Amino acid sequence: MVKIRLKRMGKKRAPFYRVVVADVRAPRDGKFIEAIGFYDPTRNPAKIEINKERVEYWVNNGAQLTDTVKVLFKK
Repeated sequence: MVKIRLKRMGKKRAPFYRVVVADVRAPRDGKFIEAIGFYDPTRNPAKIEINKERVEYWVNNGAQLTDTVKVLFKK
């Protein structure tokens, strides 16, 4: 099973997230299939950039969005 989820990056107290397509068995910050965007909550306002075409491609092929990514994708 494949999910579209966040991968945490950055320093302590300065998080930066990549939106990635990963196998559910892979660890949160581990191996992923494809990076399709990023989310930077430290900026004001938060910067979100997601490749919509790739999200649609993966969802059509059976990938599921996590709850957090669903909220980010709607914004």
